[in-house]
Amino acid sequence: MKTLIFSAFIFATIPFSLKANSKAINIAITTKNTVDESPLAQLLTIYYDIKNALVKGDANTAATKAAEFVKAINGDDMKKLQETDMNAFMPLQDKLAFDAKHISETKEISLQREHFQSFSNNFYKLAKAVKLSDKPVYQAYCPMKKAYWLSSEAAIKNPYFGNQMLTCGKINETIKN
Repeated sequence: MKTLIFSAFIFATIPFSLKANSKAINIAITTKNTVDESPLAQLLTIYYDIKNALVKGDANTAATKAAEFVKAINGDDMKKLQETDMNAFMPLQDKLAFDAKHISETKEISLQREHFQSFSNNFYKLAKAVKLSDKPVYQAYCPMKKAYWLSSEAAIKNPYFGNQMLTCGKINETIKN
């Protein structure tokens, strides 16, 4: 008899726990991260792609990704920004487009790296002003170039010198908006 009562108790609680879990799943699904879907988050992803191409010394990919950045920054998606994000973005839009355009127009890695310095400084201003990611954005510094860049990871991979000085630098700041 005790077994029957115990079994009935377990079966009686299963539907409740399944309902509770399904609600938790639905809540998790409906509160999906909207930061990653933001047009500005997409710009951050492309920025990282350009940086990673420069780390590898891949001028073709850097140029292609920079052209993609220019297209994205001037696209219709930017008109969908919330007002506060738009106010932070607008003063930087032309500067970021200018820098990315220059990176896209050359296949010479040294010139791309020169333009990447200004590009990174302007993108840093955007990263400080608006939430681009739920993950930290690391600002790294290269003492040899006296230049900064942004990274999705704390490990140093220097885009200014690539394989010549891959780990030259340090994390200057961690941005967690």
